[in-house]
Amino acid sequence: MTDRQQQSEIISALEVIDPAHFDAAAECDRRIEFLTRYLRESGANGLVLGISGGVDSTTAGRLSQLACERSREQGHEARFVAVRLPYGTQADAHHAEMALEFIAPDEALEVDIAPGVDALWSSVLAAGLAADDATDEYHKGNVKARARMVVQYAVAGVRGSLVVGTDHSAEALVGFFTKFGDGAADVTPLFGLPKRRVREVARHLGAPTELVEKVPTADLESDRPLLADEVALGVSYDAVDDYLEGAEISAEDEATILGWYRRTGHKRDLPVTPAGFLGDR
Repeated sequence: MTDRQQQSEIISALEVIDPAHFDAAAECDRRIEFLTRYLRESGANGLVLGISGGVDSTTAGRLSQLACERSREQGHEARFVAVRLPYGTQADAHHAEMALEFIAPDEALEVDIAPGVDALWSSVLAAGLAADDATDEYHKGNVKARARMVVQYAVAGVRGSLVVGTDHSAEALVGFFTKFGDGAADVTPLFGLPKRRVREVARHLGAPTELVEKVPTADLESDRPLLADEVALGVSYDAVDDYLEGAEISAEDEATILGWYRRTGHKRDLPVTPAGFLGDR
């Protein structure tokens, strides 16, 4: 298989929207309709999503709120619950508050995951796990991501709702998510979009520019707060997006991207996606 053939197969597998036909307004409506129809057909009472203040959760959150409003207009009662999930004090909490104001959710909850995460991590260490000091915060960071999803599913269970994921095709390509953490969800309305297209959808929705242009960060490691995704990955989202949209990129960037893609294949057992459910590709 040639490099270009592999690129084409990856683009297809990750359901990437053809950039020549991308229209932010149409994609907004399509993804709202995806959520609305899935709510109706599943019989769920609403949607739940953790809001961090980044462009991904801001965009997915607003799409979710609009889908619940459309559902109610169509006679199906549905509510959107936005959940703040800080680990103690969030360094960029003002962005999360800005996101909530923009999303205007039907309901907002806040749960501090620090007590639970710290207790669980301490218990694991006390059981005899010999953690490497150099990677201790990295692995504990994944516990944080999974704890956040535990909370979201607890809320969804009580409310009879579905959990929304924020995974998009750029993150999926390089596996930049925690397996069974932020990678665990029932529906992923952003899937098929490179990072730049998520930003375009956010702009169309009217999201604050400060959030749309914010440097992406997972913010899971306490010893490296607000570490930029692109630093952790060793490649820019522009390069990842170019690859997903069929452009040629440098050999170094391609090698880095494919290295991540091959190492993270075990993570890409995807939840329900717009193209998979609507069957319109």
